[in-house]
Amino acid sequence: MGTPERILLIRPSALGDVCRSVPVLVSLKRAYPKARIDWLIQEGFEDAIRAHPDLSEVLPFPRKPLGEALRRGRVSVLRQWLGHLRSHNYDMVIDAQGLFRSGFFAWASGAKHRIGHASARELAWLFYTDRERGAQERHTVDQMLALVATAGAQPVVDMTLYAPPPDRDALDSDDRFSSMHSERYAVIAPTSRWPGKQWPAERFESLVDRLLAEGMIDRVAIVGSPGERDQCIPLLERAARDPRVVDLVGKTSIGLLMALIERSALVVANDSAALHMAVGFARPIVALFGPTRVELVGPYGHERDVLQHITPKDTLSHKDDRAGQTLMRRITVDEVVEACCNRLNMQQ
Repeated sequence: MGTPERILLIRPSALGDVCRSVPVLVSLKRAYPKARIDWLIQEGFEDAIRAHPDLSEVLPFPRKPLGEALRRGRVSVLRQWLGHLRSHNYDMVIDAQGLFRSGFFAWASGAKHRIGHASARELAWLFYTDRERGAQERHTVDQMLALVATAGAQPVVDMTLYAPPPDRDALDSDDRFSSMHSERYAVIAPTSRWPGKQWPAERFESLVDRLLAEGMIDRVAIVGSPGERDQCIPLLERAARDPRVVDLVGKTSIGLLMALIERSALVVANDSAALHMAVGFARPIVALFGPTRVELVGPYGHERDVLQHITPKDTLSHKDDRAGQTLMRRITVDEVVEACCNRLNMQQ
């Protein structure tokens, strides 16, 4: 395959998956230290990887604008963007997403070597010149690292993330965080896109009560996206009357969230991007899982930090709200408090 000089990594989304794709970037840079390595990512997620020292350039994929242009029949907009992609003259592309769109982008780049999984969905494998044929029943990180091996590189398991320096500085200058600089705080991520992955909000509230009352931490930051505020109303009401609980739901950028997690003493989360960020910053975590196969998509290398109660009869489908919520309710407040205590004591 030769020594590549210009490499493109394609992993546009989702945010949590982007965060745990970093080992692919690191592995490629260790194998080809003189190569230029760019990353095609969904517009809006750039800050998740922008500060990584092994990355040469972020190539934003304007998903919404391109979709809108195509719906209006403005094919020229897509053609122009593809021309920009091709102008980088990549000689190797790694498609770590494995969908038709990402496979098409790999092909459209004009790269001689296009690497992806033989099992890629939506016929994406048709666009590859080199297909990785390993088993599908592997953790998603291991699956992506198998692509690295196919590219002739030695896989390196380095999950380290880097918060953008401007957001680190903003954390120091933002009045919302002034009281947290010298305090031990926990980041609580109580939301999820899927109702079946949500631990009950009232239990999160009870957890916060216990963490503060028992002196495990000094302050709690509640995080989530703007459209998820309805999922954590009890916590937001608590924040309105207790200055030790900080409402940051929908109020942080990706970069600021990363900086916040980087300095935290503990992260408690459902299956969400915040959890995978915490892994990237080597923060103590307590992960609350229900209808998810942890061995495939859980926090990589942190299976011991997952609380989950399943039986052989359970349906593991995050799209089955009722079954998922049944599983999430098996996780008690007491066991989460105990897990938090254990993580915090280990940190001391």
